Amino acid sequence: MSVPDYMQCAEDHQTLLVVVQPVGIVPEENFFQIYKRISSVNQINVRDSQRVLYIRYRHHYPPENNEWGDFQTHRKVVGLITITDCCSAMDWPQTFEKFHLQKEIYGSTLYDSRLFVFGLQGEIAEQSRTDVAFYPSYDDCETVEKRIEDFIESLFIVLESKRLDRATDKSGDKIPLLCVPFEKKDFVGLDTDSRHYKKRCQGRMRKHVGDLCLQAGMLQDSLVHYHMAVELLRSVNDFLWLGAALEGLCSASVIYHYPGGTGGKAGARRAQGSSLPSEAGNRHRPGAQEVLIDPGALTSNGINADTSAEIGRAKNCLSPEDIIDKYKEAISYYSKYKNAGVIELEACVKAVRVLAIQKRSMEASELLQGAVYINLRQLSEEEKIQRYSILSELYERIGFHRKSAFFKRIAAMQCVAPSIPEPGWRACYKLLLETLPGYSLSLDPKDFSKGTHRGWAAVQMRLLHELVYASRRMGNPALSVRHLSFLLQTMLDFLSDQEKKDVTQSLENYTSKCPGTMELITLPDGLKLPPVPFTKLPIVRSVKLLNLPVSLRPQKMKSLLGQNMSTKSPFIYSPIIAHNRGEERSKKIDFQWVQGDVCEVQLMVYNPMPFELRVENMGLLTAGVEFESLPAALSLPAESGLYPVTLVGVPQTTGQITINGYHTSVFGVFSDCLLDNLPGLKTNGCTVEVIPALPRLQISTSLPRSAHTLQPSSGDEISTNVSVQLYNGETQQLVIKLENIGTEPLEKLEVTAKTLSTKEKLYGDFLSWKLEDTLAQFPLKPGNIATFIVNIKVKLDFSCQENLLQDLDDGISVSGLPLSSPFRQIGKPRVESKPINPPESGKAGDFSHVKTLEAILNFKYSGGPGHVEGYYRDLSLGLHVEVEPSVFFTRVSTLPATSTRQCHLLLDVFNSTEHELTISARNNEDLVLHAGECQRMAIQVDKFNFESFPDSPSEGVQFANAKKLEEERQQAKGLEINSKLDICWKIISFNKCVLQKNVCSHLLTHFTL
Repeated sequence: MSVPDYMQCAEDHQTLLVVVQPVGIVPEENFFQIYKRISSVNQINVRDSQRVLYIRYRHHYPPENNEWGDFQTHRKVVGLITITDCCSAMDWPQTFEKFHLQKEIYGSTLYDSRLFVFGLQGEIAEQSRTDVAFYPSYDDCETVEKRIEDFIESLFIVLESKRLDRATDKSGDKIPLLCVPFEKKDFVGLDTDSRHYKKRCQGRMRKHVGDLCLQAGMLQDSLVHYHMAVELLRSVNDFLWLGAALEGLCSASVIYHYPGGTGGKAGARRAQGSSLPSEAGNRHRPGAQEVLIDPGALTSNGINADTSAEIGRAKNCLSPEDIIDKYKEAISYYSKYKNAGVIELEACVKAVRVLAIQKRSMEASELLQGAVYINLRQLSEEEKIQRYSILSELYERIGFHRKSAFFKRIAAMQCVAPSIPEPGWRACYKLLLETLPGYSLSLDPKDFSKGTHRGWAAVQMRLLHELVYASRRMGNPALSVRHLSFLLQTMLDFLSDQEKKDVTQSLENYTSKCPGTMELITLPDGLKLPPVPFTKLPIVRSVKLLNLPVSLRPQKMKSLLGQNMSTKSPFIYSPIIAHNRGEERSKKIDFQWVQGDVCEVQLMVYNPMPFELRVENMGLLTAGVEFESLPAALSLPAESGLYPVTLVGVPQTTGQITINGYHTSVFGVFSDCLLDNLPGLKTNGCTVEVIPALPRLQISTSLPRSAHTLQPSSGDEISTNVSVQLYNGETQQLVIKLENIGTEPLEKLEVTAKTLSTKEKLYGDFLSWKLEDTLAQFPLKPGNIATFIVNIKVKLDFSCQENLLQDLDDGISVSGLPLSSPFRQIGKPRVESKPINPPESGKAGDFSHVKTLEAILNFKYSGGPGHVEGYYRDLSLGLHVEVEPSVFFTRVSTLPATSTRQCHLLLDVFNSTEHELTISARNNEDLVLHAGECQRMAIQVDKFNFESFPDSPSEGVQFANAKKLEEERQQAKGLEINSKLDICWKIISFNKCVLQKNVCSHLLTHFTL
């Protein structure tokens, strides 16, 4: 026997072997269609009996194995079914002749045979024959199963007759010696009359009858015969047949203990052949011993009328522990014979299957390890593949998954051995895939993002490389790219720097012909390979959604209920609601994006590769809102550390948008990386609200940009800063162009101004404008420009306490009042001017000191769908004004005039500029002042009447109210003076003319003229 049957199991000893083969040329599809229907009839109940007959079908069986049919009857081909195509009556004689030639191959052992003819019709097909069945086509053959049942019944009749013939042979006739093929030459010349020889013949025949009983469904009878055969053969040291008898005893006991079978086949066998219902509860009793029964107690049909004898018969069955011991003993006997290697190997396989059911893995492993080294003849490559595959299957059954994967991988490599003219790369690839679970490998990259790495990384990388090579040799580059991508993604931490370079270079070579995609790859056998996103190329540590720039951030108009009111729940506090809201905050951002505006997401990425990493087509993956992602390309230096990357896009619709992840293209592989699959990721939330579109306003001014950046106390950012230099008292227009650079019309505009806190006191309006002229140009369509004019008026304190001129020495009493200003700046006189008095020199200040004023113009605007929903935008313009001193009034006094209703107002005026200027007043000649010059100016004016103004507050009034009343009184006096005076200064070279009415009023309100 040279060809082992690795699918053998203990219950196969009770089956009848039937070979189904084609005769002539039969399409493979049609043959297996009929073969499947034939093999479905694998057991039948014997008529008028409780026995069950089991059939084992094979479509290929080596004739040399049939020669071992006497040694173990389940190896004997007892039935032959042939299938053929015959379309004409002329071909029928030749077809029938081929059928007879096929029978001659197994003729010595056949009990019966059948020929199924398809396609033949006519007179021949109408003939009634038992051994031939005619069918018009492969689809029109409803009676196939019935024919097979009749065929099996005919096999049973022959089997039963042989069993009865051998079992009831008690005459003095000589019992023939049953032999295996290699023994025949060894028994030539032996004394056939010796007692030793007769015992050998009796023992072998008894074992043979046990096989027939087991096949005939008489389990207990077979147990008795096996026990008797063991005793007879042990006494004559017939070890080969003793091993067969022990194996038969084990098989019968396994059938009794495990009616569901040990071969792992679907569907349990029906244990109707067992005649031991009373002992079913004790079938696993460990202490059962061999108890022999008188063979005379057996009946012809295997059923004893005396049921009390059944209790004793149960003891002939081995216990589960004894089954393994007897298997090991039988295997040791087989190992003594070089030509019995196949029998020994198959016995090991059967024992391991039993041990797998008993969950005795270590013992099964020892048996399998011995089976590996059983020396067989020179096996073909196909037989080697089958041997390693079945070893892998058995190791898998006993829970040795890595060992199973080891042998399956050897089988895979055997499929492409150099000695094979046409290597089977598809078979190799399929077997390699089956080894993955044994090495703790999964083709789903998600399994490698959970916890620590499982398995031996070095072995896993070797296996993945073999999958890549096998898929390439199969001619499937997409498969190679997928496996190589998986290797790079999951094994990156275990690759050396050189291996990283080699793998990426190979990947680029593959993707140049077939780019990697995110599509699911389905193999022909139905296995699906999930996509492999490169979440480690680069590694993303954090994702942050960025707010829009300050000038583009939408603001919600305040409702009557206020912004802090919530209408979601009528309760002030609920722990359930609070918890849910906390989870919502962790996901949803507290700012909004605007439809049609560019939005940004910042990623902190890291390049783990030892070389520069080029990432192309990197963009955002979103859900909930139509979003136009604007891809970016970046180049990360080797082992770059954390590197900020900003991804941008434009939401096209409104609603809730969720950032699910990002997409990249690295080494030619396109990846969709989801944030949920990134371990250790930090994020400020992934969901943000997109509000309807708003217009975008851009401003440009007639003033240059300022190098000074305003820092308002509110923390608001200023989008644009401009600066200007003015003399004190000067007025200048600021022309602002408002351009709508968005896609929505600008419909609403509000302008407000805020002067930042300053130490200087301002007089009059610092900034003034007329918004009506600008609003007349609204609504401002996209691309249009409107003009907005702001008047800048700088009026600070013109007073100075220093006396730069001598008092008038005309004998007239002059009532002078020194001016006091809390933030005054004192100028220096020119050289030719009169020096300051020595006692007052310590108070002298710098007349050229520049003062600073800062203000913020705020533009609140809206329009389009966003305005309908109640949203607007703010745009701020910072104004930085440097105020240079112009003129100072160092002293004010009065003299009586010729008329009692008038007086002379005397003003000491100092020019602190570097230019020549003129001072003019109403009905008065111009006074020319050179740079740094101080002169006295006399103005004849009508006396002022302040009797109609409210008196100063009394001491009993609260301080705050008193101060306010005093300011109102002073302001009223100033307005009165302004109606009388009109003092201006003018720099001739610059053509600057500035009105100084408010300044003079400030000076003169201290006098009653």
